[in-house]
Amino acid sequence: MSASDPKREFALEVVRTLKGAGFTALWAGGCVRDWLLGNPPADYDVATDARPEQVQALFGPRRTLAIGASFGVILVHGPRKSGAGDVEVATFRTEGPYLDGRRPEHVSYATPEEDACRRDFTINGMFYDPLADQILDFVGGRDDLARKVVRAIGDPQARFREDKLRMLRAVRIAARFDFVLDHATAEAIRAMETEILVVSPERIAQELKKMLIHPRRARAIALAHELKLLTVILPQLAPVIATHGLAGSHDRWMIALRALELLESPRFELALATTLYELAGEAPAEAAAEIAERICRRLRLSNDECHDVSWLIAHRDALRGAPGFPKHKLKRLLAESLIGELLALERAWSSASGSGADDLKFCEDYLRVHSAAEINPPELITGEDLIALGLTPGPQFTTLLDAVRDAQLDELIFTREEALEYVRMLIGKRSFPG
Repeated sequence: MSASDPKREFALEVVRTLKGAGFTALWAGGCVRDWLLGNPPADYDVATDARPEQVQALFGPRRTLAIGASFGVILVHGPRKSGAGDVEVATFRTEGPYLDGRRPEHVSYATPEEDACRRDFTINGMFYDPLADQILDFVGGRDDLARKVVRAIGDPQARFREDKLRMLRAVRIAARFDFVLDHATAEAIRAMETEILVVSPERIAQELKKMLIHPRRARAIALAHELKLLTVILPQLAPVIATHGLAGSHDRWMIALRALELLESPRFELALATTLYELAGEAPAEAAAEIAERICRRLRLSNDECHDVSWLIAHRDALRGAPGFPKHKLKRLLAESLIGELLALERAWSSASGSGADDLKFCEDYLRVHSAAEINPPELITGEDLIALGLTPGPQFTTLLDAVRDAQLDELIFTREEALEYVRMLIGKRSFPG
């Protein structure tokens, strides 16, 4: 690993400072796992026998933030503009009962071995002393890493009772590293799958986001289905999954998984829309979009996320017959802000299902040949121009402006003067509805 990595250098500095003050300090958890796999850790956590107040005193109030002082966790800020970020420093601890299925009622400070035993999975339960270049593994994590196994530490049901979200996390980690789940760990998930609903929708959504933006997203979703978690958190997918392997079904579920694989670095919204693509089967896209909207709201996604997912589902048939569209209809569609993702969605599904892609190719070619200014030119007139013509604002304004815009996109008019004359003609003939 490069010594010039600012995150690594700052994590080393934190360890040196703590050790220099007489404390034990070790890198802990995921950063150790990633380091052993030869991957640059996204961030670094440090475990120590220093108490939270001692960590704050050592690094100073300006460089520390108590993000979980009652659980022994202090955030230490790296130097500004260094790119080092922050390091989470946690005191070795054991934990009391998890009465809410998320947080322990209390913690007690402990030894490194006791701390390791309260963590989730063996591959996340190792420590590393970067100064002595020594691995401390009390839970068999290094062997499981070599075997490519995700295994809960100790009794898997006990670990999952402590934090139900660990069931989804096990799926995500196994998919991310292309590991297998330990048999006892998998069986515990199957036995407890409905308990995932104890977890807040926001936390479930965060795990889904991490799964769906990762290149092995299809593996994660397939594994979540195998363990019965998927239809607990997304019960609306049950009819799609039920077609798996049925004669005449075209195996819609396998098509969905293949389409997920084919997406290239998608945003979460596109990946979720791809997963939900056939929610309503042969029903109109609008019906599926309504279901998708309800799913997004239940997961407490943002308004923008809900809009984007439901828009993509609502427009899943929008490209059909595109070569025969009038210019204004085609251009309005291709000018949509999400058109790139809609094309990516349709490209993935057409490739996965082996269906024709003529309409998709036509739209892609049109976008290549025509500039953005041709597809979405500035509007020629506004409501202010209609008022200047003596018209009273009202619903007819939208009708008139839409008619002018269609004529512009159809390349029948090109200037403001032509647009105003077109309005006069419509008014004179009363040829606009409303």
